[in-house]
Amino acid sequence: MNTGSSKPGEVAMATDDSGTREAPGERALGSRAPEFVKARRLLHVSWQVGVFLVGLAVVGTGIVLLPLPGPGWVIIFGGMAIWATEFVWAQLVLRWTKRKVTEAAQRALDPKVRRRNIVLTSIGCVIVAAIAGFYVWKFGFMMPWKIKDQ
Repeated sequence: MNTGSSKPGEVAMATDDSGTREAPGERALGSRAPEFVKARRLLHVSWQVGVFLVGLAVVGTGIVLLPLPGPGWVIIFGGMAIWATEFVWAQLVLRWTKRKVTEAAQRALDPKVRRRNIVLTSIGCVIVAAIAGFYVWKFGFMMPWKIKDQ
């Protein structure tokens, strides 16, 4: 396994000169395993396998919960956070996701966008009410549990 280092037992860590510019408050990329784990290559690989399997189980549970009632996306991002404790690719995916969610929240708070969303929601409610009114006018209002045998 290539750890990015020529010395046995060392693990490559991203430095400030690696081209990844961090925003203030963001943690450095790389493994967050304890130092005694990082010092031993076999233990560190075992640690990474364990983190990967736990993250995989959590992400798999989230995927199963997507069509079922439950917080599927929250659990998937929780699994990604578990992976991000050990893998740089997961850290980058989480940073990108956080940035996109923040941008979307800022756009949604824009007064023009909010006004447009309120207008579109109101128009949709009026259309649904008109369809429901037409149905009641045409077929009448009868609860399904009070249908008489025909």
